[in-house]
Amino acid sequence: MRLSCLQENLNKGLSVVGRAVATRSTLPITNNVLLATDQSRLKLAATNLEIAVTCWIGAKVEEEGAITVPARLLTEFISSLPSEQLDINLAPKTRSLQLKCARFEARINGMDAEDFPPIPQLVEGTTTKIEADALRLAITQVVFAAAVEDTRPVLTGVHAEFEHDKLTLAAADGFRLAVHTTSLATPVAEKTEVIIPARALGELNRLVADQEEPVEVTVNPAKSQVLFRLKNTELVSQLIQGTFPNYAQLIPSNYATRAVVSAPEFLRATRTAIIFARDASGIVRLQITPGEEVAPGKMTIAAQAEEVGDDVGEIDAMVEGEAAKIAFNGRYLAEVLGVLHEGQVALEITNPSSPGVIRPLGVDNYIHVVMPMFVQW
Repeated sequence: MRLSCLQENLNKGLSVVGRAVATRSTLPITNNVLLATDQSRLKLAATNLEIAVTCWIGAKVEEEGAITVPARLLTEFISSLPSEQLDINLAPKTRSLQLKCARFEARINGMDAEDFPPIPQLVEGTTTKIEADALRLAITQVVFAAAVEDTRPVLTGVHAEFEHDKLTLAAADGFRLAVHTTSLATPVAEKTEVIIPARALGELNRLVADQEEPVEVTVNPAKSQVLFRLKNTELVSQLIQGTFPNYAQLIPSNYATRAVVSAPEFLRATRTAIIFARDASGIVRLQITPGEEVAPGKMTIAAQAEEVGDDVGEIDAMVEGEAAKIAFNGRYLAEVLGVLHEGQVALEITNPSSPGVIRPLGVDNYIHVVMPMFVQW
């Protein structure tokens, strides 16, 4: 293998695939990154056996070849080089990769490319396209609500339902539920439901950040793998097998109190309360008071910790219905308000022991349900 490319392109490519490199693995080669010539480009690939990321960068290829080398070592060396042309050479009978850039030179010992786990190729199945901005927003507003603990593996994933020209993403961890519906650029022939690992979607969101073209999505016929194809990058993920909870029945159908508030003000008051709530099981108390005559209604956001002190914040609210009290885990409130950081949101409450519902005003494609915490008022 003999080729040359720009240091900045290889550095960027390694940062793209780097997050898919295995950190702890019984298979040492998954700590490596695959470098292979592909026509007039250099292909980089990494996998932890759950997700695999492949990236192509422009290169001047003089001789075909492939090798795998330790990802961390290669990435740290390349990132320390000047932004100039990089010459890469692999002698046919050795496993030593030679790198030259400006006045720097290194040799890195690698392993045979044939031993690298094959990256799945999804050529058939359910395929659709979705605008990059729409996909990015959907993932951002949902993925944080997935479970981190894998006591119930299905909850560590995001339920994705492709139907006609709509994609619905839903995540729940037993304490909250986030549901976002968006449009597909190309409709699907038949309804398809899968559970995508939240970590895979998190990585995809990072990759989509500077993507402008629509993202192509393919689910294989066995519903065991999903492929996301971007401009110069592909991400393949294993899918989680199991049945996702019927989340529609968790969404309250009515409310006794509805308060419309500024999302940034609500977020600021919540973050302030969390400072005190840290020593009180994270409990943040909300009190909603309807307005009287010309005076607007209000919402107070408070936290109290016996040994530390207490805090009360107040914001204006347009209140429909009766006065209400409810308590939530402050972190859950802050996380959902953090992804709805503009405009106004509506908080709908039935009673102190029923879930609260948060919706952004002006759009009807997102809903967030949070379980309350039980407190003595």
